[in-house]
Parts: sequence; C-alpha cells; structure tokens
Amino acid sequence: MPGTSATKAVSSTDPPPVAEELLTESRKHPGRWAGAGAVLLVAVFLIDSFAGAQIDWGVVRHYLGAGFLIEGLGMTLMLTLVAMVLGIVLGVLIAVMRLSKNPITSGVAWFYVWVFRGTPVYLQLLMWFNLALIFPMVSIPGIYSARTVDVMTPFVAAALGLGINQGAYTSEVVRAGILSVDEGQVEAAYAIGMGRLRTMYRVVLPQAMRVIVPPIGNETIGMLKTTSLASAVGVTEILLEAQHAYYVNNRIMELLIVCAIWYLAAVSVLSVAQFYLERHFAKGSSRPLPPTPLQRLRAAAGRKPVLR
Repeated sequence: MPGTSATKAVSSTDPPPVAEELLTESRKHPGRWAGAGAVLLVAVFLIDSFAGAQIDWGVVRHYLGAGFLIEGLGMTLMLTLVAMVLGIVLGVLIAVMRLSKNPITSGVAWFYVWVFRGTPVYLQLLMWFNLALIFPMVSIPGIYSARTVDVMTPFVAAALGLGINQGAYTSEVVRAGILSVDEGQVEAAYAIGMGRLRTMYRVVLPQAMRVIVPPIGNETIGMLKTTSLASAVGVTEILLEAQHAYYVNNRIMELLIVCAIWYLAAVSVLSVAQFYLERHFAKGSSRPLPPTPLQRLRAAAGRKPVLR
C-alpha cells in the first residue's frame, strides 16, 4: 500500500532512539599520586643534599677548562672512535660468518662470540696488555719483526680489547638486522644475477640499517663510558686524569662532577648524531619521520613545521 510504503520510508530515515546516558565517574589513581609524591621527595632530598654538601662549585668551574682534563677527554673520544670502528668491522664480518652455511665458518664465528661475550672486558684488557707473556715477538716474515711489549702499548691494548669485545656484541645486532630483511629481496637479487657479496652490500645491509643503527648508537654511548676501564692498562683518559689530580689536591667530588659534566656533554652530542642517523635510514619506511628538534621548537612556538 502507498501509505504503508511512505510510512516505512519516513521511519527508515528517523534517527535511532537515544540510549540512556551512562553515569560515569572519573577513576581515582592513588598509586599514581603516591608514586609522584615519592619521586618528588627523592628529588628534594637529592637537591638538599647537594646544596648542603661541602662542594666548592668555584673549583668545579675552574677545572671544567683544565688542559689535562681536556686532553683526557680527547683520549676518551679517540679510544671510543677506534674501538667502535674496529667493533663494527668485526661485527659485520662475524655476523656474515654466523649466517654462512659452512659449518666451520659459522662455528668459528659462534666461538668468537661465546668467548668475548662470556668474559669480562676488564679481564680482556689485562690479557691484551700482557700478551707478551705468551707471544714475546710479533713478526711478519720478511717484512716486520718487533717485541710484543714494544708494540702492545697501553692505547693499542685498550683499543684491541675494547674493539674486539665490542665486535662480539655488534655481530649479534648486525645478524638480527640481516635476518629482519625479507628473504624475497635476496632471492630477487640472485635472480637478476647479483652475487652473494654484492647482494649483501647493495640490498640486504641498506635495508637492515633501520634495525642496526639504534642499538649500535646505544653501544657507542656505552663504549664512551666503558673507556674508563682503560685506566687498568695505563691509558690516561679523563677519569684517570681526574684521579691523578684529586690524589694531590683532595678535591675528589669536585673533579668527579667535572668528569660527569664532560661525559654528559659527549653523550648529548652522540645522541643528537644518533637521532639524525636513525632519521636518515628511516626514510624508506612507511612510518612518518620523527620531527627534528628545530621542527619541535617551531611547533611549540605555534609555527607550522617544515616537513622534509
């Protein structure tokens, strides 16, 4: 019937009946407020302790620019650079060896990781420094020959100890990055005639860098702080230089605070470099790039950020 159809048409366009509104009550979070209060109390306690401590902040300002501490910082940065370069090169090599189908190659790589991850880095530094007790001479037949004790200087022993130890950890990071790349990418590279090494260099590693870079950045920051162990073999990095100074003037806490400030400054620079490196290798990802600090400042100021 026409009337019925019209009634149905009208009723089909009517809004649905409004459901009765539910009465809700905001949740209380006593644990959250208790935790915030505890954190605030700890912060007040620390601030009050430092404010009331017998710390001569003038001495801290004086030693911030001390030449011997700046030289120690330079040694720390140099040792970090050399150890990380060695660790990354070894890490890539060992990771590729671990993934080899040759049982001898993969077994040697596994043994390397097992040994250098399973022993303390402090112990490894001491063993490298005393290597002359096992190998008195270092020689390349017909090219070079010298006493090991002359070759294994404190810096060389520290660089080898830290770098080779780092290579064991880096290899696991690189291996995880390689395994994160889809196998279809490798098969496609083989299908167009690319060899194994070229495939690894041109196809696998560029895609794996998104997974590799963040933990390698963290390892670099960790290495910067681990270099303090190099004092065990006589490397005069910044912390050892500070110890030599406070043994004389007894300004222990002031010099340790200076070291902490320089470490924090160096870590801040490395963190910024890591951010931009991660951002660079994330360009091929489907996720939007994280905003740069400048873009965040513009957004906070109410200006529209420039997308890059």
